[in-house]
This record gives sequence, structure tokens and C-alpha cells, in this order.
Amino acid sequence: MSIPTKYLIRIKFEVEGVVERADVVGAIFGQTEGLFGPEFDLNELQKTWKIGRIEINLESRNDRTFGEVLIPTSTDFETTSLIAATVESVDRVGPCNAKFRLISIEDVRAEKIKQIKERAKEIAREWSKKVMSESSKILKDISESMGKSKITTYGKEKLPAGPAIDKSDTIILVEGRADVLNLLRAGIENVIGIEGTGIPQSIIELSKNKKIIAFLDGDRGGDLILKELMQVARVDKVVRAPAGREVEELTPLEIMECLGNATEVSSLQIKKEIPPNISPQLAEKVREIKPSLSSTLEAIILDENLNELVRVPVSELAKKLESEGLENAKYIVFDGIISQRIVELSEKKGISVIIGHRIGEITKKPSSIIITTLDNF
Repeated sequence: MSIPTKYLIRIKFEVEGVVERADVVGAIFGQTEGLFGPEFDLNELQKTWKIGRIEINLESRNDRTFGEVLIPTSTDFETTSLIAATVESVDRVGPCNAKFRLISIEDVRAEKIKQIKERAKEIAREWSKKVMSESSKILKDISESMGKSKITTYGKEKLPAGPAIDKSDTIILVEGRADVLNLLRAGIENVIGIEGTGIPQSIIELSKNKKIIAFLDGDRGGDLILKELMQVARVDKVVRAPAGREVEELTPLEIMECLGNATEVSSLQIKKEIPPNISPQLAEKVREIKPSLSSTLEAIILDENLNELVRVPVSELAKKLESEGLENAKYIVFDGIISQRIVELSEKKGISVIIGHRIGEITKKPSSIIITTLDNF
């Protein structure tokens, strides 16, 4: 019969000689007997089921013995502490000197409670998924045809959308058609899908007059779309599906919970992603000069050692690149749009990195030039 363990005493020991388990057990019981009266004697405590079977683990090497004593107790913490201190006082095993040292007193109940809590959470998640899955199937069956019939198209790109796009002051922006359908099933009609990698012009125009809530997948793709969206459109709030999940697979209840936790863009920090070929020194230099470029419509040309060669208005940048000189120019940092012409002139000039406010329509990008934006710094 095992005792209902509350605490587990762990004591390490070292003996100056080779001994066996029986020697260690004998030393513990022999040297602690009668120290604090019969109520604290280890034999009596075992008889009354206040301590369990004492386990000894040991090994011998180089004429010494090393090991651990494990003592389970069902007493209060004060008595357990006294037992630990008593065993720690043992200083000989057989004819050999020994040292016993307390390592820990583990609260077995706390660990058991932790395991129960974790299992309870696991059970709750499993059954919640089952219940939600069954209920979402019912909702899906009821609203499937209704949702499909309500989906419309919007703009010259014919983006998938709900019927309330024109009349609603707030638009929920999702990634694709499947996401639009799922929000329609949940009763949300002011929804529109980007449907592609680039941000459509219709979305940009909508953001000028309506409040935009971006509802994106909880994956890497959602991160990239959010980053691009923030550069070309005005977004008021951001909502993300749970990590690793997509908007199209959420239940109606999960959709409403996510929308209830929308984050204001003003408090949102988007992770900066410096292109891998940008050196740390250049990145630091760009961060240094970025504040002085903001809203100036100016350009700075740097040499290989990050020294400023020239600073000109953006309107004169192309002319400057066409002119003679600037043989040592390597980097351009400017508060303007990176155009195809700027790229072509930079290639002729031997520029290796162009960093602008925004990237325009680049139809031909030389492999020798890195093109990125100031937002990444």
C-alpha cells in the first residue's frame, strides 16, 4: 500500500568509500533514531504511513559512492522539513565518512494540480472544437445557399464582396473569396476580398472614404499583406485569425470574437524586415538620416563608405544621375517614389542600393540593385 504523498524529499549524498544500498538505509535509520522522540522516529513514521518507502539510488567510482535519497511524506511541511534536516545530519555510512545535502522538497500536490489543470484545458479544447464543429456545420448548412447568393463583385477588378459595401461606413477587408463567403455566413455583409498578392486600386480608393478593418489570416501571408496594405491604403483597425489559422476556417463565434479584439493601427507595431543583402552599417546609416528626410522630398547619395556625396531635391535626382561625376556613388536614400527611370539611371551609375519612400511600377529590375523602402528601417 502506498501513502498519499504530499511532499518528496530529495537528498544527495557522497561517501568516502564503496558502500551498498543496505549500508545507506542502515545509516539513515540508525543515526536518526531517537533524536526527537518516538513521534519523529523514521520507523514509527513508516508504521503510521506518514513517510513511504525510502528509495536509494547510488553508483560507485574511484573508491567513492555517490547517490540520491528519495523520501515521500504525507505529513505537514514543518514535519517534512524536520525529517529532511534529520537525514541531512547523517555523517557516516558504515566505516566511511559521508555528506548528505538537501536538494529540494517538492510539493507533489502542486505538480499534480498543474497536470490536472493542463489536462482540463486539453479536454476543454477538444470538446469545444467538437461542439463548435457540430454547431458550425448546422449554421453552414442553413446559410450556405444564402451566403452564396449574397456575394457580389466590386470595382473594375471585380473583387468578391458582400452587398453592403456601398451603404456601409465601415468595410471589413479580407484576403480572398472563401473568406468573404465565411463572413457572409456569419451575417457580416460589409466585407470585401483583396483576391491576389497586390492591393487593388479599388481597395485604395475605398480606404479614402470609409473606415477599413483588415481581417487577415494568422500566418506569414497575412503578415506580408498587412505590410503592403499599410504602405498604400489607410487602415483603421487590424484583426488577425489565431496563429496558424485562416479566416475562411473560423466559426461564426470565432469571427465575432476576433472582430471584438480589433487593434487600432495607431497602437500597432509592424515588424521591420530589412532585406538580407543590406549591411548592418548601411541599415544604421539609413536609420540615422531617415528623420532628416521625412516629408522633405529630398534625396541623399552616399559613397561606399557611407559618406554623403550630395543632397538634392527628388525632382532633380534623375538629372543628377545623368550628369558627370559621382563615380563613387553606391547608395541612394530618398523621400520619393522609386521609378523605372531612377532604377535605369542608377544601374548606369553603378548604384547598388536604392531606398525610397515607395516603390512605383518597376517592369525591369536589374539583379545588381537592391530596391526597398524606408518603412523597412
